[in-house]
Amino acid sequence: MGVLVFILALIPLTGGQDLYIMKAESPGPNVGKLVPKVKKTASYLYIIYFILTALEILCLWIVKMPLFDAVCTSFTTTSTGGFGVRADSITSYSPAIQYVISVFLFFSGINYNFFFFVAIRRFKEALSMEEIRGYFTLFWISTAIITLNILGKCHNVEEAFRYAFFQVGSIMTTAGFSSTDFDLWPSFSKSILILLMLVGGCAGSTCGGIKVSRIIIYLKTIKKELAQLCHPRNVKIIQIDDKPLGHNILRSANIFFIVYIMLFGLSTLIISIDNLDLETNFTAVASALGNIGPGLSLVGPTKNFDLYSNFSKFVLMFDMLAGRLELFPLLVLLSPATWRKK
Repeated sequence: MGVLVFILALIPLTGGQDLYIMKAESPGPNVGKLVPKVKKTASYLYIIYFILTALEILCLWIVKMPLFDAVCTSFTTTSTGGFGVRADSITSYSPAIQYVISVFLFFSGINYNFFFFVAIRRFKEALSMEEIRGYFTLFWISTAIITLNILGKCHNVEEAFRYAFFQVGSIMTTAGFSSTDFDLWPSFSKSILILLMLVGGCAGSTCGGIKVSRIIIYLKTIKKELAQLCHPRNVKIIQIDDKPLGHNILRSANIFFIVYIMLFGLSTLIISIDNLDLETNFTAVASALGNIGPGLSLVGPTKNFDLYSNFSKFVLMFDMLAGRLELFPLLVLLSPATWRKK
């Protein structure tokens, strides 16, 4: 979701320009239309977005959250923006409020196509989406593992589950809320959160990160390569949802990963000039590229980025913009070929 998709919902374009604009704005390796007209697709996406937001406002108001706080929190949950009304983010709110936000964080990381299929009662098609199954699996396995791992630091199982559920939702959807200082968790749980920072949510959602759909493509590519090494004459086609992926989509996904890793490594190297520890620098760049907010160590949920020099802040700001725009639009803008006269 974004400004360009909003424009598509209001202003009709012709000649296929609308689909190109949607591809530029929408995250993920492949962008398609829910209905034949792109304008209607954009409208449906925003209807889903506003319905989720309105439902969360209502649910938060029911569990006694102040209306102003409920409106602000709901808009930053469904947009996975993570802006907190209070200085401690979500920590001082009641467990009931934290559960409501956790549920809507989980919903906000889902591909909006899933909600569309559910709304028109195409349940089989909705549940057969590989990306959705992958997102559900990764989300709940991570929640279960972290719950078990942090039990010793919590009063009971319910509190451990609530913290794990909330933080997995917040980090994986790249919202960046915090309900506790997860920098104090065991290293194993923090390592899982770092991996979730990199993965992000589903394509077709408001999340940042590499996206679950691309991770599925990479896993299938590895599986195909291993199969061909064992059986050189074997012909395998990579498919998602029983549909073969074209060469352009695979090439785009692979190049995205290469550029992501190169930018990640270069940014980490540059900001290390400030002489901060590796955990701080690594998670600061992961947070910036994924548009998350908090990292770990000196940029943890109870701290901020003020300790970095102005130069490092500019690097991190560049990473934020690049991550939000899926890397390539910003890199194309800065490419000399873009400005060279023919």
